[in-house]
Parts: sequence; structure tokens; C-alpha cells
Amino acid sequence: MAGTEPFLADGNQELFPCEVCGRRFAADVLERHGPICRKLFNKKRKPFNSLKQRLQGTDIVTVRKTTHSQHQPVRKSNWRQQHEDFINAIRSAKQCTLAIKEGRPLPPPPPPSINPDYIQCPYCMRRFNETAATRHINFCKDQSSRKVFDPAQTAAKLASRAQGRVQVSPKKE
Repeated sequence: MAGTEPFLADGNQELFPCEVCGRRFAADVLERHGPICRKLFNKKRKPFNSLKQRLQGTDIVTVRKTTHSQHQPVRKSNWRQQHEDFINAIRSAKQCTLAIKEGRPLPPPPPPSINPDYIQCPYCMRRFNETAATRHINFCKDQSSRKVFDPAQTAAKLASRAQGRVQVSPKKE
């Protein structure tokens, strides 16, 4: 690190710097220090694991984190679609407030956007994210086996709900 120029400590003893660590020693001490310092600096120290030492001698089993061998596929971002839906929702809300102020009838709501990440249930035609879809489709399958389930009728119900009208089904007696 530093050059080999001597340094006078207390005015009577010359100190020479170590080639490895740069500390200064007297000539006789430097001869002993040199090999030890080289040996020490050549070794890589293992990082200290406090958890391992803390649990040593106890009955607690250390839990190793398992690395996930399967990487989930990265989904393509649909931020542009979300942004356009947001802008359309704001515009329709402005039209509604303007219609209310002027006393006109309310304009029809914007059509709902279909999220491409959602999975459609084949039994009831509703859409869910992946985890909810797996649970729901099993549930819906059981429900459909118990009663007659018409997907066309359900699709018509969903369409009427989207238009703001609630379709009332006749009561069974």
C-alpha cells in the first residue's frame, strides 16, 4: 500500500510499512508479521450466520428456503387498455354530471371492458382472475350438476345488467 520509506516513532526507532495491510512495524517485528499477514489476507472469510449460532443447541429446526424452479411467465402489461378505459370512464362521468345540471336524461353508461387476463367460466360466463377462476369453476360445475343451468340465459342476464337493467326471473312455486 504505502512505500518503503521509514518512519520514526518516538524519535529513536524506525517503523516500516507492511506490504499487505499497510500498518507500520519495527524491522524485526515486520519479519514475523509479514508471513502471518499474507496468510490471513489470502483466506476468504465465511459470512457469519447469527441465526445458525442462535439456534445451536435448541430443538428448533432451521427451515431452508426452497428455490422455485418454475418461473411464472411474465404477463404482458395492458396499461394502455386500462388507461383508455379510465379516460372513457372520466368522460362519461362528466357527461352524466352535465346532463344532471341541464336536466337532460342520463346518457347510457360506457360498455364494460373485458380484461384479457381474466378467465371466463364456461358454466355462468362470468370472468375471474386465475386463482379465483380455478376455485369458482369447480364450484360452478358442482352447482350446474345440481340444477339445470342455461349459459345463454345467464349471458342474457349479464348483458341486461351491463345495460343497467336488472332482469327479474319468475319465482318458482
